[in-house]
Amino acid sequence: MNRALNFNAGPAALPEWVLEEAKKTWMDFNHTGMSVMELSHRSKTYDDVHNEAITRLRNLLSIPDNYEVLLLQGGASLQFTMIPMNILTEGKVGAYVLTGSWSQKALKEAEKLGETTVLASSKDSNYTFIPEFDKNTIPENAAYVHITSNNTIYGTEWQDFPEGLTVPLVADMSSDILSRPLNVEQFDLIYAGAQKNLGPSGVTVVIIKKDLLERSSDNLPTMLNYNTHAKSNSLFNTPPTLGIYLLSLVLKWAENVGGVEAIAKINQQKAQLLYDVIDGSDGFYKGHAEKDSRSKMNVTFTLPTDELSKDFLNQAKEAGFVGLNGHRSVGGCRASIYNAVSLENVSQLAEFMKKFQQQVK
Repeated sequence: MNRALNFNAGPAALPEWVLEEAKKTWMDFNHTGMSVMELSHRSKTYDDVHNEAITRLRNLLSIPDNYEVLLLQGGASLQFTMIPMNILTEGKVGAYVLTGSWSQKALKEAEKLGETTVLASSKDSNYTFIPEFDKNTIPENAAYVHITSNNTIYGTEWQDFPEGLTVPLVADMSSDILSRPLNVEQFDLIYAGAQKNLGPSGVTVVIIKKDLLERSSDNLPTMLNYNTHAKSNSLFNTPPTLGIYLLSLVLKWAENVGGVEAIAKINQQKAQLLYDVIDGSDGFYKGHAEKDSRSKMNVTFTLPTDELSKDFLNQAKEAGFVGLNGHRSVGGCRASIYNAVSLENVSQLAEFMKKFQQQVK
């Protein structure tokens, strides 16, 4: 079977090894006579799967013991609400850095629940860069500072994270978690939808400092209280068992290929291949992001005309490339090169881009 050259922005490519491993156990997991998705979430067999996923994530990201690892549902979009609901307490302000559509949506939800402020924004430039902000502008009564580490639509990414803050730092890492080394202790809360680098859609990872849990009021709706999930090891209700099993397999694959540092080196090579084509095209391909803000996960670019962009995408589709259309809100082209996208596939895309330019000339 020919596998697609998958550059989808999410749900995204999964490692082939993961799919093959899941296939082996599809009808009979660990001699139970059942698939993982048929197991009781209260069974010892599933409990091992659940805890293995959490342990692997802790090991790969070196998550300290004073952080809880939660496996939730609802995607990052639900976290836009849960974060202010749990930690934006009365008299406090939620401080946001706007770098794209997802940070805007996070802010919009917080505004419904409490007072907010925008520390910095690159909206006026159509989010072509990651803006800097002065730590001295953070309000004294700030509950947290919220950032989005990678912006899938615009192709920008924080190269370095804020340091020395006196308030909790919260980060949406849905599209670049596990793609590069990370000092978890810089953050008080990290959240990520799984469907880019961690597994299939349906699982959301939340890494939260234990002392931050103290802010969650007992009056919150049960399922929207972080303490509910922390106290029950994310087993208060039926979790997405198949998704968590596949998450565990993705994490095992990451271990097998050498961990986050090895993955980061390959990601750097992949991104460099495409940015070299863009930079060497004499303006035929124009990157959306400024060079010092470029994402290693989502390479966004346009061609000289909409007609050429359409022709490029049509020919790419015929050649077997999938998911290269830019987001509907900005147009153009986008190559999402998450961890599971191979260096070989990215190299093929780079060659296709070169040939297409030569063909037009």
